[in-house]
Parts: sequence; C-alpha cells; structure tokens
Amino acid sequence: MTQTEGSLPPQFWSAPVVAAALAACDIPTVLIEVRRANGWTQDQLAEAVGYSQSWVSKVLRHRQPLTVDQVRELSSRIGIPIHLLRFGARGDDDPTKRRDFGKAVALTALTAVPLPKRAEVDETTAPTLTSITGAQRRLESTTPARELARGAVAHVDLTNRILNRAGHSGFAGDLRAVMSEAAGFAAWVHADMHDTGTSRTYYRLAIDSARHAEHTLLTAYMIGSLAAFEIDTDDPTLALGLLAQARRELGERPPATARAWLSSIEALAHASSHDDSSAVAALRDAESAVLASERASTPPWPWVFPFDHAKLAGYRALAMVRLGRADEAVAAFAESLSSAQPAVKQRGVLMTEIATAKSMAGHHDEAFHLATNALTLGVTYGSERIIQRARRFRRAYNGPTNATVRTFDERLRATLL
Repeated sequence: MTQTEGSLPPQFWSAPVVAAALAACDIPTVLIEVRRANGWTQDQLAEAVGYSQSWVSKVLRHRQPLTVDQVRELSSRIGIPIHLLRFGARGDDDPTKRRDFGKAVALTALTAVPLPKRAEVDETTAPTLTSITGAQRRLESTTPARELARGAVAHVDLTNRILNRAGHSGFAGDLRAVMSEAAGFAAWVHADMHDTGTSRTYYRLAIDSARHAEHTLLTAYMIGSLAAFEIDTDDPTLALGLLAQARRELGERPPATARAWLSSIEALAHASSHDDSSAVAALRDAESAVLASERASTPPWPWVFPFDHAKLAGYRALAMVRLGRADEAVAAFAESLSSAQPAVKQRGVLMTEIATAKSMAGHHDEAFHLATNALTLGVTYGSERIIQRARRFRRAYNGPTNATVRTFDERLRATLL
C-alpha cells in the first residue's frame, strides 16, 4: 500500500478531533482517525507506516512511546502536515557522527573521564511543554478553574525556567511561543475565576512572549483574546483599540480565519456600545471572511478549528442580545447550537445569554429556568464567570417576581453563603 493510495483531503486535518490531536501532539489519536478515514485494518495501517502490527497496536493503546524522529517518520509516511505539529525539520544529525560519539563515550567511560552533560533543552522540549498545555485545555471544560489554576501557573513558571536555560539557542523562539500559549491558558483560567487583575497580567505575558517569538499570528490571537476578555468586563472601547492593534500585527492580508474571528469580536464590541450600524458592518465582514476561509485547506495556527457559519452565528446571537434584538438573537442561537454543542462551562455562559434574549422577548419563566440551570452549572464547576453573568442577568430584570424568579434568587443568595 503506498502513501498516495492512503492520502487524505486537506480538510481532514482541520476536522475537530484531528485538529485537537495535532495541537496536543497526540499521535495515537491521529493514527486512529487516519485509519478510520481510510477504512484500513490495523495490519494495513502498520503496512502504511512501515512498522509491525504489534508495534502499531501498542502505539494506538498509548503503550509505546514515540521519539521525535519516529513522529516525523510517521508524519511523512501518512502525509501528516508536519507544521501542524510544530516540529522543525530534522537537522544535520549525521548517523556517522552519532556512531563516532558512541565510541567516544565508551572510551571515556574506560578512562574515567567525566562525560559531557546532555543539553537540557533540545528539539523535543517545546513539543513536550506544548502537550502539557493541550492536556490542561482538555481538562478545562469540565474542571473547576480553581483546581486548574495552580497547575497552570506552575506550568508557566516551569516554561520560563526552561526558556532562561535555553538562552539564545535555536530553541528559544519555539519556547517563547510555548510560553505564550501557557500564559494565555493561565489568563483564561483566572478569567473563569473572575480574577481580572491576574488574568490581565497573564494576557500581557502571553502577548509579550508571542512578540519575542516573532509569531505575528500568535500575537494577534492573544491580543484578540484580551479584547474579548475586556468586552466581558464591560470595556468595549478598550476592546476596539486592542482589535485595531491585532489587525496591525497581521498586516494588510490576514488569513481569512483570523479576519473572521477578529471581525466577530469587533461586532460584539460595537454591540456592547450600542452601535448598531458598526456591529452589523463587522458581522458582514466576518461573513465575507468565513466564505473565504472555506476555500482554505486548514486554519492557520493558533486557530485549531475552522471558523465556520455556526461559530459566526454564535457571535451574531451575542451581538443581537446586546443590541436588544431578541428574536434575531434566539434564531441565531438556534442556528449555532444546531451544528455543535458547546463544552459544559461554555454551555452555562450561553444559557445566561439565551436567558437574556428570552427575557427581552417576554418569556420570563423560560428565561429564569435557563438562568437557574446556568447558575447550577456555575456552582458545580466553580465558574465565577458563569455566576457573575447570572448576577448580571438578574440585575437587568425589572419585571414581576413570581415563583420562578424567587427560586432563582434563592440559588443566587446561596452562592454567597
């Protein structure tokens, strides 16, 4: 079986399961998806990658660790885009030199001469640290932020120490990008805890690290993430300034995915400022960018998933809530949720937004039922972000107090005791 016979279309690599596995360097999951997509047996997969069936079986069951060279070899044989794993091209590792080095080690052992220390930072360091951030992100959707915060901060500190040891080596740039991702995750976790000061500190570190890595896409991504955070903290004017800065980082011809994402956040900022015409214009620009992104084979890093019509519908719904257009908001939420269900904590956030739209439309019982369920999720998963949104929903309501409202108020008071 040749590689050509098992080749896969470019859009395969941007499918959610595959993209997430690539981002976390989870090669066993990638191989499982490649096998499924090609309809191969395990023997056929083994033939395609050039290893025994028993070795492949161990890899798929996470019983066989892989070296960086093996990952590169597997990637080459089955056509994994190596840039999505963020491994550099193999350097000048001359096998003859490696054999000579092995002889030298044996001789020095016989003569009791101390062996040279192995370099603390090498080509495997950045992918290893990145996989830790990927694992933390997978845990985040169903784990209370306070349980993740200490580990997230410790990972940032560890990455910083390793980066300091790397000095001005050729690995420093990749490690700075790793630092940006780790700091961005720490910022997100603290935002979920409603610790805005600490969150801003880590966002600044994430942006600074991306700039030092000379990674313009990652820099723009972190600035855009900070802009979205500032919208959540009710400062849309600051968010608009940050979005303009992110666009400057990307230049005049940004990737379509980046443009769609930034325009959607911009629409949300304008809607939060009650600027209807600017919000609608930004949504139109996002729509145009989504159409352009559909022609791209894979989204650019650090955008792991394509920015599609369902994601745009979600942002449109949020914008319509802020503009007071209840019916349009509910319709957009339905369009967004018909494509994919969000993770648990994100579901709680969306429940508060849909509750606001329902309340504006006069469906108060349904609105408070949704808000109560969101509040329950917020308490269960320790998400101050959800709880604060539930409080905001209650402050905005000035209608009659009935049994549903009283039940919600009791649950809300219980969060303070």
